[in-house]
Amino acid sequence: MAGTTGAGARRRSWVPRAARTRIIGWVLLLVLLALGVVTLVTWRLLVAATDERIDITLEAEIEEFRRILEADVDPRTGERLGSVEDVLETLVTYNLARPNEKFLGYVDGDHRYQSRIEAPVLLSRDAEFTRQVGAVAEPTWGRYDSGAGEVRYLAVPVVLVGDPSRGVAVVAYFADQERRAADDAARLMLAVGAGTVLLAAGGAWVVAGRILRPVRDVAATAHSTTGTDLSRRIPLDGRPADELTDLAASVNEMLDRLEAGAAAQRRFLDDAGHELRTPITIVRGHLEVVDATDPGDVRETVALVDDELDRMNRIVSDLLLLARAEQPRFVRPQPVDVAALTAAVFDKVRRLGDREWLLETAAHVDAELDTQRVTQALVALADNAVRYTAPGDRVSLGSRLGGGELRFWVSDTGPGVPEAEQARVFERFARGTSGARRSDGAGLGLSVVRAIAVAHGGRAVLDSVPGRGTTVGIVLPARLAPPPADDATTVDDATTPDLGPAAGRLPSRTPGGPS
Repeated sequence: MAGTTGAGARRRSWVPRAARTRIIGWVLLLVLLALGVVTLVTWRLLVAATDERIDITLEAEIEEFRRILEADVDPRTGERLGSVEDVLETLVTYNLARPNEKFLGYVDGDHRYQSRIEAPVLLSRDAEFTRQVGAVAEPTWGRYDSGAGEVRYLAVPVVLVGDPSRGVAVVAYFADQERRAADDAARLMLAVGAGTVLLAAGGAWVVAGRILRPVRDVAATAHSTTGTDLSRRIPLDGRPADELTDLAASVNEMLDRLEAGAAAQRRFLDDAGHELRTPITIVRGHLEVVDATDPGDVRETVALVDDELDRMNRIVSDLLLLARAEQPRFVRPQPVDVAALTAAVFDKVRRLGDREWLLETAAHVDAELDTQRVTQALVALADNAVRYTAPGDRVSLGSRLGGGELRFWVSDTGPGVPEAEQARVFERFARGTSGARRSDGAGLGLSVVRAIAVAHGGRAVLDSVPGRGTTVGIVLPARLAPPPADDATTVDDATTPDLGPAAGRLPSRTPGGPS
């Protein structure tokens, strides 16, 4: 097993290098292809330019021959040309041959004259070339494969009145020799390109390493991250902003969320375990000391056990609801008459306790919301208000539309929430320092209220003044449903209480802590 793990680790450690090698390989392949194409095109253009220059030179030389023939005068002596051989001798010796250029003269098919420029091979001694050009009857362009490569030539017949001999003037170019400059340029380009490829390979290796560094860091961080240690992060200092840096930053953000979620889960499990362990301990302690022969003691113990079991049931139910709150289908909005919903909830909660119940106002509007969840939240708030008030205290409920938000609230005239506790009231298992008995709640009621508000896209809010009372509510986005054609939407704000500056803050609970 260890060997398998080690082999897997070695394979993983080679992944960045393999990617680096593949990147460099593709880069070099593209560079080589580009170099090959550029070299080939350049070489072909140079060869074409050389061939064009050869053809222009051949035409210019023949044009020079024609002028001498038409003048019928030897340009060296000024005397008339008396025979074909005189003409050929003049043509060959008067014109200076360029490198790789050759002038030849033939009389009646036999070689007579040639320029004195050095040549790779002697065409005058090449019988096949002599046979090919020595007896042409009209100007002829041609190519000949000699021992020194391709020869491009132009042969022009020479005749002179009064001389029965037939001559041929030939201008020949050793084309392959002339093209050596193009070949040398191509070879130089390949040599320089090879050096450039090596430099590009080195540069690509360094650049690819820098580019892939975030990927290696991501892999290293992923390998070192365990279920118990989520603290590792990918270093990002000094890196330019690009896609891979964004990837590393996204992974860091994901690890932040995972670490926060794991920490919250651990805290939640610790708190839940503690909260469930307490009623179990209470029940076990009382059952161990109950006097089975004393009916009064048995009744008291049974009542206490039943109360603790009810509390455990509420804790489990609230935990399940909070878990479902993170699911997409936790709330199912539908068109609701908010005023009717507010009145219906008021009729339900007014039976929770002997209090002075008051329906302050109701928003006369049809809105998209989940009736069941909103009712659940308001009942929890009303139950919480009853728990932390005394008989005769006032508890009021209402709803209002304004500023693009729909607000539901429950107010009481209880002792209020100390300012130090207001920031943590909606946390799970949070309780105040005074108020209801510990067994009255698990500190999950307001967490459920906040979960319902957040699931609607809203928030839970609190406004409390110690000694004067508390207003706790939920603020939801006002997603209004189309009203009936004969119904006008109105809003009654005349008696709506002001949630005050604290309305936007996270709500807190009354002393003893709303549950």
